[in-house]
Formats: sequence, structure tokens, C-alpha cells
Amino acid sequence: MQKILVIGRQGQLANECALTLSTLGQVMCAGRNDVDVTRPAQVRDLISSFKPHFIVNASAYTAVDKAESEPDAAKALNVDAVSMLAECSKQAAIPLIHYSTDYVFDGGGVQPWKEDDSPSPQGVYARTKLAGEQAIMASGCSYFIFRTAWVYGHFGANFYKTMRRLAREREELRIVSDQMGSPTWSFMIASATAQIIAQGIYAAAETHLQGHEFFRERSGLYHLTAAGACSWYDFAREIVATDPRSDLHRCRTVTPISTAEYPTPAKRPAYSVLDSGKCLSTFGVRLPDWKEQLAMVQNQVRLLS
Repeated sequence: MQKILVIGRQGQLANECALTLSTLGQVMCAGRNDVDVTRPAQVRDLISSFKPHFIVNASAYTAVDKAESEPDAAKALNVDAVSMLAECSKQAAIPLIHYSTDYVFDGGGVQPWKEDDSPSPQGVYARTKLAGEQAIMASGCSYFIFRTAWVYGHFGANFYKTMRRLAREREELRIVSDQMGSPTWSFMIASATAQIIAQGIYAAAETHLQGHEFFRERSGLYHLTAAGACSWYDFAREIVATDPRSDLHRCRTVTPISTAEYPTPAKRPAYSVLDSGKCLSTFGVRLPDWKEQLAMVQNQVRLLS
């Protein structure tokens, strides 16, 4: 039986991974109460006792604005802990799956960013996420780094849940319309991760390969986001328009505003759409359009209402 260690029990992506990856074998989802990922000895003890075949790191410091005033805390989780996980992965010969962000780019382009485009992070969060990527690449472990974007879903705090809540509280929502990205459902990211890990498992079984040749040969950086692109304003308007519980709304208007009208401590990229073509050509994995994903999320809400 395959054993998968998921780091980050409290996060929205970790929750989805814990559910989705369970189709492949035994999953241990370790949160803050189980292991302090900033303490190497605790992580090594956990890996030694559970003996996983894969490590999925879904933990991160993701408070983009708060990171500007807490750079040490962001570095501890996004760089130091990641570097240590990569070293443990190398020592135990276990593939590491890690998630990064579209915010590593400065947003100055007009075409979807590719993996070999030069990053230029604009804030503490983005800089620490890029440094985490670089630490994994330098470690010598087998790894998949998946950069994703604008992640949302039923778990944790995210834009989708915030818009549904605010639509019940306010008559008008004023949302930034000059930042472009690809809203991506956390379940889709977890599902794609499961598909890719499954390909490696099946490849090893069919060819009787020893170790993880599939992962070593394909180790690298991949973009993994919803197809299509929109602004935060477009996303908010679609959330409100398709909310199955619109009968509870006070909101009557969603108004576009500029980034200048909504200043934040951390600078966001104006255009952070990612090109996921490499993931498609390597693994045959392509996520649906962002509107399709949102429709599926809203349908789940409708069924549970």
C-alpha cells in the first residue's frame, strides 16, 4: 500500500489533498499539533515512523499582507521549513510535491507566464515562496513544484467565501478590476496531484522499476491553474451572480475599482496568468476553465443547501 504524508492539516489545499489522495493509499495529514515543520528533528522522526512513499507539502505562510510585517515568520515556513523538507526527502529517497504561487512574477507582462520566464517577486510572501522553490531545486531531491493561483474552495479563508459572506452583509461590493489571474479550485489542484502521483505508481508497477524513476525523470517546476483568466471584479461578480443562496443577499451592485483605490501593504501583480502547457504535455493534465470550476463549486453548495 502506498503511504502519503501530507504536511499542513489546517489549510484549504491540505484538506483537499487529504481527501483526494486517500484514493491512492494511506494518507497521514500532519498539522501544527502533530509536527512543527520548523524543527528538523520532529520532521525526521515523523518520516522515520510513518515511512511515506511520497511527501506532499501543502503548508505555507499565505497571509500576503501580514507577511510584510512578519518577514521572519514567512521565511520560517516558506523557506526554512521547505528547505528542510527537501533535505529529508533527498535523504529518504522520497519524492516531494510542493505548491508555489503566481505571485513570484511582477505582473508586468501581457502573455501567460511560462516556467522559464524570469520571476520578479514584489513582496515578502512572494519572495519567500520563490526562495522555497529555489531551495527544493538545489537540494537534489526528486520533486514536483506546482505553481498555482487565486486558490479557493470550501475549506479555510479565501476570496470565494469572503465574497459570499460580504454579499449577505453589504449592498455594494467594490472589487479591484485591474489585476488579472486564474481562480483555481483547491479540489482541482488536489485531484491533479493525485492523477500525477498515480501515473508514477502505475508506471513503476508496469515496468517493475525500482525507486521513483518516473519522478526523477520528470522532476521540475510546473504551472497548474484553471484555464482562462479574469479580474478579481469578474470573479466576484460571477460568484454573486451564481450563488445558490442569492435569496440571502443584500448586495445589489458589484462595482469595479482600481488597485490604487484599494491599497494594500503588499503589492500584487497586475497580470499573473500562468501558462499550464508544460503540465499538459508532460502529464496530460489540464484543469477546466475557471467559470466551469466555479459552477461545480456552486453546484456542490446547491446540493448541500
